[in-house]
Formats: sequence, C-alpha cells, structure tokens
Amino acid sequence: MSHFQSAQSDGGATSDQTIIVVGAGIVGASVAYHAARAGAVVTLVDAGRPGAGVTAGSFAWIGASGVRTGPAAALRATATQEYRRIEAELPGLPVSWSGSLSWGTTDDAPEAGPGQEIVDAATVATLEPSVRQPPEWAVWAPGDGSVDPVGVTERLVTGARAHGARVQPDTPVTAVRRDAAGRVVGVETAAGPLSGTTVVLAAGVATAELGVPLGVRIPVHPSPATLFRFRAPAGLVRTVVNTPDFDLRQVGADRLLAAADSPERTLAAVRSTFRGAANIELLSTRIGVRPMPVDGEPIVGPVAEVPGLYVAVLHSAVTLAAAVGRLVARELVDGAVEPMLAGCRLDRF
Repeated sequence: MSHFQSAQSDGGATSDQTIIVVGAGIVGASVAYHAARAGAVVTLVDAGRPGAGVTAGSFAWIGASGVRTGPAAALRATATQEYRRIEAELPGLPVSWSGSLSWGTTDDAPEAGPGQEIVDAATVATLEPSVRQPPEWAVWAPGDGSVDPVGVTERLVTGARAHGARVQPDTPVTAVRRDAAGRVVGVETAAGPLSGTTVVLAAGVATAELGVPLGVRIPVHPSPATLFRFRAPAGLVRTVVNTPDFDLRQVGADRLLAAADSPERTLAAVRSTFRGAANIELLSTRIGVRPMPVDGEPIVGPVAEVPGLYVAVLHSAVTLAAAVGRLVARELVDGAVEPMLAGCRLDRF
C-alpha cells in the first residue's frame, strides 16, 4: 500500500485528501488540473505567475517519435497522444500539429524510429518550400507539433480552477511542514502556512532546495537553454525544423523562435538555410534555467522517507507535462502505481 493509499479509506479520493502542488509551471499546472479533475481538493501555489518561470523559456516541441531507449521511453512515446487528449478536454489549447523535419550533416540516412519516416530532397522541398538546398534525406515526424507553453499552462490552471482548485500565485513556499511523526502536513509560505495531506514538489530547480531540510537529496541541477525570437517573413518555416545549427519554428505571422547557442551563428545559419530570410532580425534573447536531473531522466514519485511528499521534476517538462500530470493524479488520487513511472523514481539514485 502506498503512503497515499494509507491516508485514504478506500484507495479513492476522500473529502479529507488535500494536495498542495508547489510550482505552477507546466508540470505543476498539469498535476493540479488532473488531480482536481479526479476529485481531489487541490491548492496550486507558486512564487510568481503560472508559466512565467522556466516554462516560458521552452522551445516547446512536442514529439513522441523516435523514442526507443531509457527508463522514460514508454512515457515519452505517449507525449503527442496525451496532448491530443488534453486538447479535447480543454478546447482552445494553443497547440500546432505541424510535424517536424530533422536532418544532419552526414550522407547516411538513419533508421526511422516509431512515428518517423525518411524522406528525400523532393519531399523536404514540398514540406519546407523556402529551404535553399534541401538535404538528400531528412527524418519526417508527421505527428509532432509544438505549443505555446505559457498559454497551455494558463489553460491548465483555468481547468484546475473549474474543478475547484485554489490557485495562489506570487506566494513563495519556504518549507515543507511535517508533524511529530514526520508525515507531511502542508507547507510554509511567505503568506503563512497551508495545510495538506500531500505535497507535490514541481518547482523546477527550486525542488532540490526544498528537499534539503527534509534530508531528501533530489539530484537536479540548472541547465541553461537559450531561445532567440526573430522577426521574419510570414510562412518562412512551416514545420518544426531541427538541424545541427538550430531548432526552429514559426510562432506568429512574422515571428520565428530558435533554440540555439549564438545569436550571430543562428542568424547566419537561418539566412543560409532559407530563401527570403535575408532581412530577418533578432528581437529578443531569453536564457531559461531548465531543471535537469543528473541522468537526464524524469524524477517522478513518492519520497519513501517523507510520507506524503511527492516529487515531479523533469526534462523535457513541456513535452511530458500532459502525460505526467495524468499519471501523477492517478497515483495520488486513485492510489494506483503507474508502470510507466517505474523507471522515474527518486530511489534510483
């Protein structure tokens, strides 16, 4: 029996089961939405505004294709179908199903993974008409897409509220509270204590700091990721394009978003890759600090040493948020043990 079941009379949601989700990035918002939808009493608390932290600095490519290895491979393989599910549940979700095109510098085409196909230069030219010199081959993943990560987070928060969740933005959490037996009873915040039978830490890089006073080591470190926003001709890029130089997608009628290292190199690479790109200009640079588990895999699950504590910190959070939110809610509210999360537990370290 899990710690969560032991707090419940029948393994299902009970009136005295209260879940505090710390962190209203896309993962915390998804957990709050799915748990509230499942009948739990939920409070979502964040030091800032929903989605305004690292979520806002995500390239937000949603892809399930080609995933074959690693403890979270099965979880990653569900990413797009889980987004299609929440898109149906939350009408108006800002998601674009453009497909993705990837190509490298080698002459040898790779094997296609699940949901992928290898396409030739003529097909690349059809999919991306502005490419100057279509590569001899590319990997086409027609089921891939992208999202507005802040817009999705806000939509999840609105959905959580509609199912009765309380949302407290601009309220930094300073500590997890425990009773004399060591069991979680809530959190301390800058605005006073909040009571809850379960606390979910989904606070990105701050998750590790909240674990320290509890004697819990959560091996997550900050990993910088740079995003560039460009002004560019409408329709210059039609899919999510992934090359050795950049990840690139259109995010508005005359806006491009690139995940890359250097603004100068990225500008030069985009101009040399696409016809009609001579006049694109850099509008902004954003450096996001992604929470990166030391092995690159999600850390999701109950913390054995601290009954009532649950951790959900991961990369890539935007891609996996829809799936993780549903599975975490199943574990917390229904007392399920989700096989897809088996390789993601904290106790693997």
